[in-house]
Amino acid sequence: MKALILAGGKGTRLRPITFSMAKQLVPVANKPVLFYGLEAIADAGIREVGMIVGDTAAEIERAVGDGSRWGVQVTYIPQPEPLGLAHAVLTAEPYLRDEPFLMYLGDNLVTSSLQPLVQAFQQRQPNALILLAEVPNPQEFGVAELEGERVVRLIEKPQQPPSNLALVGVYLFDKHIFEAARAIKPSWRGELEITDAIQYLIDHGYTVESQQITGWWKDTGSLDALLEANRLVLEDLQPSQQGTLEETTLYGRVAIGEGSLLRRCTVRGPAIIGANCHLEDCYIGAFTAIGDGVRLVSCEIEYSIVLEGSCVESVETRIEGSLLGKNAVVRGGARRPRTLRLMLGDSSLVETP
Repeated sequence: MKALILAGGKGTRLRPITFSMAKQLVPVANKPVLFYGLEAIADAGIREVGMIVGDTAAEIERAVGDGSRWGVQVTYIPQPEPLGLAHAVLTAEPYLRDEPFLMYLGDNLVTSSLQPLVQAFQQRQPNALILLAEVPNPQEFGVAELEGERVVRLIEKPQQPPSNLALVGVYLFDKHIFEAARAIKPSWRGELEITDAIQYLIDHGYTVESQQITGWWKDTGSLDALLEANRLVLEDLQPSQQGTLEETTLYGRVAIGEGSLLRRCTVRGPAIIGANCHLEDCYIGAFTAIGDGVRLVSCEIEYSIVLEGSCVESVETRIEGSLLGKNAVVRGGARRPRTLRLMLGDSSLVETP
């Protein structure tokens, strides 16, 4: 069995971060989201991975390489335009050929092991096996209607959901998915939707089964979802201390990277601080991830993600629920009246309570 990871798309909901980096490489707990998927696929025993790439192909290839660090072999498959998940499947057909495959959306994060899903597919041999998760707001997702474990209908963002079971970004298919993807028409978005292809399989008598995840799942394509995924991953953080602490107090589970200096700081875990950081007179609150080479002086940050090389200095107001991109600079001042001096890129967001 092969795997197909979808790592294209433009990441419009995470702009301006995704103007300069692929959405699949935005880190959660200081590790790119895409790497969690590669780990899960390798742990499931799959060794051949096709990766759909688009405009950010060069950046994805630099980060992932040949896949050897995960014990897999990665083949990159360019998709000229992001025309839908089913279109990505057709783009990968020469690579996948007639083999069954697992499809994984590269900006999704699933904590459940994929191994039981792969084993169930191999044992029962349906034409498709989809992963489902209970959600409190099914009207915002593609929703499955079931008879036992058999899927009888898929509905995209229904006003009156028949269940609270949403489609997770993990699927298993046999070769008949190519027939289905060729048969469907583009949706109102101009894309070939994978839900339409799966519905084609159902309508034409193919067997589509489901399996419910036991852990949690997040589509990290928005700021709120990304921060929530960061929180959930940090819940399982293993503490470690490789930096230098001067008059600094740690509470709870905190991980500090090599070469980092914390002077007169308070850190309340779970929180992770990367390597070669300089923190001085700071408060770092729970569920915060600080990337490598970050400089923080006289500020407070919690429930946030700060990417590598950023600098925050002399900011009186606590920064909360925020995502700071690579090499971002936020500086406050002591002069009154208080003013803001900003240089913001397209789609930036600044909020004050």
